[in-house]
Amino acid sequence: MGRKVVLSFKKTIEKRDISLRELGRIADIRHAALIELTNKKRQSMNFGHIERIADSLNIDDIREILELENKEE
Repeated sequence: MGRKVVLSFKKTIEKRDISLRELGRIADIRHAALIELTNKKRQSMNFGHIERIADSLNIDDIREILELENKEE
């Protein structure tokens, strides 16, 4: 069984009391794209999106928004 990198920033935005829509506005990422990332519907991630999310949330440790999880086979 392999592993994959996934964005997991839901807890981070809740902790910072910011909505997904507001994050999209600040990071200049479509709300629909953020929903897909949050629901793990996207097969690929744009590094630009990851960077803008991290900047918008003032992230110093990328592990706050990225994690490894086992692939379902």
